[in-house]
Amino acid sequence: MKKLTTLGLLLALSFFATSALADGDAAKGEKVFKKCKACHTIEQGAKNKVGPNLFGIVGAKAGHVEDYKYSKAMMDSGITWDETALDEYLKKPKAYVKGTKMSFVGLKKEDDREDLIAYLKTFK
Repeated sequence: MKKLTTLGLLLALSFFATSALADGDAAKGEKVFKKCKACHTIEQGAKNKVGPNLFGIVGAKAGHVEDYKYSKAMMDSGITWDETALDEYLKKPKAYVKGTKMSFVGLKKEDDREDLIAYLKTFK
């Protein structure tokens, strides 16, 4: 019975953690994206800059933009950019993918990451 209770608690916590990420504000995320615009574009068909175009990033495999030269670390990462992976990467990119070319230090505030992810999800 104890194992079943623990399992139920873990499932409930994972549900709430996932739900929290889904609660970001895309309008606020658009403002957060201004920090990204120096290196990334987001509009469909826009050219890459120093970093790849991010259109359709949510749900995509790492290294999916064909005409962008990714680091070996990113290409070998096997990451699928779901909300959890994006949250961890945006928190501290160089810690999440050691060897990434991304020089951005990360977004410390959880709300900023949630809002940015909500914004990125609008570009499908």
